[in-house]
Amino acid sequence: MSNRRSPLVALSALAVYFFLYAPIVVLVVFAFNSSRTNVVFEGVVNQGPCGPFFWFCKLFENDEVLDAAKNTLTIAFTSTVVSTTIGAMAALALQRYSFPVRNFSEAALYIPIVIPEIVMGIGILVLFSALFTWINITFGLAGVQRLSMGLGTVIVSHIAFSIPFVTLVVRARLHGFDKAVEEAAMDLGANEIVTFWRVTLPIIAPGVLSGALLAFTLSLDDFIITFFTNGPGSTTLPIYVYGLLRRIITPEVNALSTVWILTVLIAVFISQRLESREA
Repeated sequence: MSNRRSPLVALSALAVYFFLYAPIVVLVVFAFNSSRTNVVFEGVVNQGPCGPFFWFCKLFENDEVLDAAKNTLTIAFTSTVVSTTIGAMAALALQRYSFPVRNFSEAALYIPIVIPEIVMGIGILVLFSALFTWINITFGLAGVQRLSMGLGTVIVSHIAFSIPFVTLVVRARLHGFDKAVEEAAMDLGANEIVTFWRVTLPIIAPGVLSGALLAFTLSLDDFIITFFTNGPGSTTLPIYVYGLLRRIITPEVNALSTVWILTVLIAVFISQRLESREA
């Protein structure tokens, strides 16, 4: 068999990469556009002390963008910490123990992953609406005390769809775990808590960190579930970008998208490095 590569394979690969990354490249280029219509590239902007980074400076002067970024990072960090903790414990339980609903719990992990995200978003919306309505009527809550959608509901929703991803990643790490190491530590006098913190956790740490970064990235990029569960004061950057696109599309949107893409790429790069170190 010849080792020469077929030109068709090379062209197919180039076509795939083009359709994947050409929109991102165009978006970044238009972030430096001097036109305010964001339809035709009229040249590199050069205004004020920021020069070609005029739209980026204008972006960081926008209080609405800063509030949306704060909400996004708050949701991402909180949901990542909680979902990583719960997901790691769930992975340990599924890997090591047998209980009546073990098979059902294992199969249920795949449901939030395989079902359409819009279905999950509508389901969470209906759940919160019914729950809040019942609580408000039962306890007579009104006005400021009345429960409604907000930052808390978005965080809970992100935790719900992040747990399965973390659990599956950590459990994949546990498949190659040698329990003899834990038994040796306990034979030397360590109790279960010390064994977990000094032996188990350091060994599965790459899997836990990979799951955490995956949950963090998913939370940063989520739009559909956030759209259904957010409320006043809980606008995230994806929701804010969608609001801008419904009005006038300016290079400020491209600048915001460029910053966001860079943030996600850094998170993905860190995740890949951790996976490579694990391998």
